[in-house]
Amino acid sequence: TGKGGPRFIRPIRWLVALFGAQVVPFEIAGVKTGRTSAGHRRLGKAKVRVTVPGYPAELERNFVLVAAARRRRRIEEGIAALLEGTGLRVKEDPALLETLTYLTEYPTPILGSFDESFLELPQEVLVTVMRHHQRYFSVLQPDGTLAPRFIAVMNTAADPEGLVRQGNERVLRARFNDARFFWDFDQRRKLAERVEDLAHVTFQKELGSYLDKARRMVEIVTALGGDEHARRAALLAKCDLTTEMVGEFPELQGIVGGLYARVQGEPEPVAQAIYEHYKPLTMDDAIPSTHEGRLVALADKLDTLRECFRIGLIPSGSKDPFALRRAAQGVVKILVEGGLRFRISELAGGDEKLIDFLRDRIRYYFREVRGFAYDEVNAVLAAGFDDLPDAAERLAAIRDVRPTENFEPIAASFKRIKNILRQAGYAGGDEVAPELLVENEERLLYEAFLRARGEVEQHRRRGAYRAGLQAIAALRPQVDGFFDHVLVNAPDERLRKNRLALLANLLKEFSSIADFSEIVTTRG
Repeated sequence: TGKGGPRFIRPIRWLVALFGAQVVPFEIAGVKTGRTSAGHRRLGKAKVRVTVPGYPAELERNFVLVAAARRRRRIEEGIAALLEGTGLRVKEDPALLETLTYLTEYPTPILGSFDESFLELPQEVLVTVMRHHQRYFSVLQPDGTLAPRFIAVMNTAADPEGLVRQGNERVLRARFNDARFFWDFDQRRKLAERVEDLAHVTFQKELGSYLDKARRMVEIVTALGGDEHARRAALLAKCDLTTEMVGEFPELQGIVGGLYARVQGEPEPVAQAIYEHYKPLTMDDAIPSTHEGRLVALADKLDTLRECFRIGLIPSGSKDPFALRRAAQGVVKILVEGGLRFRISELAGGDEKLIDFLRDRIRYYFREVRGFAYDEVNAVLAAGFDDLPDAAERLAAIRDVRPTENFEPIAASFKRIKNILRQAGYAGGDEVAPELLVENEERLLYEAFLRARGEVEQHRRRGAYRAGLQAIAALRPQVDGFFDHVLVNAPDERLRKNRLALLANLLKEFSSIADFSEIVTTRG
């Protein structure tokens, strides 16, 4: 649209805006609205007059499929037809399918091939070249290994003479030759010989080089109790940044390091940890499969978080150039799904801003990824989140116990207790004086409290949170009786203070699993 004009991803050639049979008049970037669109650049008419009801059909006659669902279906059906009867199957790739759906107007898949000798290269390399650089689908043999075939999607109706297919095969052959050259060239030096080269690769201008980062990662892995394999993997994890392969195909960071480590004779735990240390890349991605890999992945992400927070590079709004949210989300996912009971406060190095940042990611993970209700998450985190596997167990317990008849009523009572204490300005810290419990219902509540306290503590220590929550919920009759028959705000200051102390102790002792007052109930 011109420098300084309205910004749009592509040049605006025409605008169609109709209300019924009438053109809705306006203009954008000097382009006025009308009733004329355009067909496919090569197969359709340059100008296509359209109406509201006939718009999709008229454009389809000119080789433009308006609906994304139609384009997606055409790709899927075309691929199925190409592979029918061959025994081959396409490697599923929803993200690539989505990209091609929106890159084309009239998509048509074609089946190409490449020399079988390229299959000597690792499958990861071949798939990356096809997917990221050429936007081709890989094709698999019945046993799941890569077949010497690929599927490209062209933006035209047909390729009767095979010219498009041959052009794609020629381009892919050149890219595969490059990959084979990089693989062979990189094997001249082992990863261990590249460690010092990391001194010349900048991590961040204020945080030094990747050699500095590698050394910090080794320190973190050591502090987490990692063995010699984990420490070795942490040292070598970033060495593939100095290779020709990663220089050409940066999507293979980590993966190439793991592949090189394996062929260069590093122990398998080392190779696998390097291979997986960037995982999880998304919240749908799996965490590293080995303990060593999880420690190295944690060390990588924690180092980035700690160091960036230390120099003030904290994400704000949509700006997150170092992908710190993704790193924090990875830390949370690895800790929970890997059952690692490292303390969040220690992992964050005591940085309160980083702890708050991690808390937000923890809340997101449990709500959006694990599907827990927001008030359940708030209740559990209010009782502590330093041990994330423990928090996950408490959340599961709350979800299980919540439907029982006493749970929500006792939660409503705890909310009432919290409000009473706040309105009274009661700071807590006092012991209950049994001799001042003059009403029968407050004595019954105190006795039930003493019995339940020991029981709940035993359940909590064993991690039997369902039983602990049920024991707390079983206090409902005594709590209800207290509020029905006892005046908390008694005229006698000693009685009033003692009753507040009873409620405060009840709230404190039974909020170690979850803060019941955070539960949203139908009783208010």
